[in-house]
Amino acid sequence: MSRLITVAAAQLGPIQRADSRKQVIDRMIALLEKAKAQGATFVVFPELALTTFFPRWYHEDRAEADQWFERSMPGPDTQALFDKAKELGLAMSFGYAELTPEGRHFNSSILVDRGGRIVAKYRKIHLPGHVEFDAERTHQHLEKRYFEPGDLGFPVWEFEGGLFGMAICNDRRWPETYRVMGLQGVEMVVLGYNTPSANSQSPNETAADRLFHHRLSVQAGAYQNSTWVVAVGKAGTEDGHHLFGGTLIAAPDGKIVGEIDHEEDGVLVHPCDLDDTRFGKATIFDFIRHRRVEHYGLITERTGVGAPLGKPEGA
Repeated sequence: MSRLITVAAAQLGPIQRADSRKQVIDRMIALLEKAKAQGATFVVFPELALTTFFPRWYHEDRAEADQWFERSMPGPDTQALFDKAKELGLAMSFGYAELTPEGRHFNSSILVDRGGRIVAKYRKIHLPGHVEFDAERTHQHLEKRYFEPGDLGFPVWEFEGGLFGMAICNDRRWPETYRVMGLQGVEMVVLGYNTPSANSQSPNETAADRLFHHRLSVQAGAYQNSTWVVAVGKAGTEDGHHLFGGTLIAAPDGKIVGEIDHEEDGVLVHPCDLDDTRFGKATIFDFIRHRRVEHYGLITERTGVGAPLGKPEGA
């Protein structure tokens, strides 16, 4: 018997700085309804789904950025989203800026079951960008200023009849992200992102180059860990800054089974059989038979590049 879950990758078009939380929530609710009408049971939204991608804006006073953060989840603005998902019988996942009661700031995402209950939380670990204003960049990317690295690791949860994990944006570029979840048997990774179409430090890198690297990272993570990956973007021009779309679903063999070809609000619905992960996990990526951890020490011993370990023959 198959373990089929019908996923809706719910891409959001641009969210402008002036847009209210209610305006965004209304758009997300419309996507929930559209996903339900197409037979979805699980809806995945992007990173920082409730606001514009605010790390592009520099605040001299760090506290001024707190306007973009959620102090509770659900909260006064987001309760309607939870209520609608519960009414429709949909599970969901979305990203947001989290401000904890202790005053800590994280780039977070959650899994919400069909009863409207938060059952899992992830906090982004691989934060890109920089801390201070950089006049030499074409645009700012201040995640390291506004967030601290996630402190929850890369857990996998039993959810919707399978094993699910979460990652956010830059996490997708790091193979360790997928492998840690792969070692827990992950069967579906949900990944939200907001990725600029231009590299602020490389004017020769095109939007097509960046989409290539996006697809490459997601497909490699899916294939090398025999897992589904649902990658959902924010897209379009926010206050003059363009984000590429590329919302897609990658199968456990690394192949893309669907991709959104526009930059507006929309859903990509696909039935994902979690049992499709079993072949890869039992053959080429049967970790218990093939991994050789005695040779992987540098992965956890070093952060940066160090001296090579090779020695001249006979030395």
